[in-house]
Amino acid sequence: MSRLTLILALVAALLFAISALVGTAPLALGDTFAALTGQGDERVRIIIWELRLPRAVAAFAVGAALGLAGAALQGLLQNPLAEPGVLGVSAFSALGAVIAIFFGFAAVNSFAVPLAAILGAGIATLLLVFAAMRGARSVTLLLIGIGLSSFAGALMSLALNMAPNPYSLADLVNWMMGSVANRSWADILLGAPGWIIGAALVFLAGPGLRALSLGDETATSLGADPRRIRLLVIGGTSLLAGASVATAGTIGFVGIVAPHIIRPFVRHDPQRLLIPSALLAGIILMVADIAIRVLPFQQELKLGVAAALVGGPVFIWIATRLGRASS
Repeated sequence: MSRLTLILALVAALLFAISALVGTAPLALGDTFAALTGQGDERVRIIIWELRLPRAVAAFAVGAALGLAGAALQGLLQNPLAEPGVLGVSAFSALGAVIAIFFGFAAVNSFAVPLAAILGAGIATLLLVFAAMRGARSVTLLLIGIGLSSFAGALMSLALNMAPNPYSLADLVNWMMGSVANRSWADILLGAPGWIIGAALVFLAGPGLRALSLGDETATSLGADPRRIRLLVIGGTSLLAGASVATAGTIGFVGIVAPHIIRPFVRHDPQRLLIPSALLAGIILMVADIAIRVLPFQQELKLGVAAALVGGPVFIWIATRLGRASS
């Protein structure tokens, strides 16, 4: 384990402890520690183990999945602005979840929403990789991503407009705005298979991403199979983004910001970028979730909204820097 990975892991552990303390119900430090060890007042144990810790785990898992997916897509497409949200993958994933909710599939089977979200993410990712294999440049891929996001957004707006009742409308809005509030261990277990399998596929593609950064011909001469690498990344990022949307709805930009911060520390190595990017993205979402819990708003800010408020300007800054570097 590298020093950077160890530091990020320790910061994440500290944030889990802070998450157990922070909330609308004030808890003493001693009571919180006792509850974490399974002792103390039963009410405090319920607040921590059934409300706050599942929420913190969900925020970290979703952030880590999106950070890992962003780092993998950036390595595959050779584009530092690539991530599931910007390229339309998250929007199509959310569209899949919205379709499952709108047509009542979610009420029939608990796996309908995550499966629909993963399917939507897979369709968008396949379109992007097909464009990349046809020689589309970074700007073209970003424009395709914007088009995919706009199209998915239009269809989701149509679903909102035609929602059969206020309850369906509220569910649809929650998925589109992104949140980890009221998430339970069952929600985390539902997304866990997608995260685990998706991460495994991406890590299998890691050495190939390093070779692919030198070009397809060089990668082939080094023994890598570009087609296999693309399939692994497509499958992995689709599962990661789909499970994340199924758990927390649409949350963008974290998959860009984390790899961009980490990249100089790993000497721009696509393989070494994966784990630290996942950890930092998880940390970013945990910090955002802690912040929205303590902000003095009458209604709690949605996590996806908070991520966009911070990530949007950072994305513009990164794009501006890249534009200056290429000119």
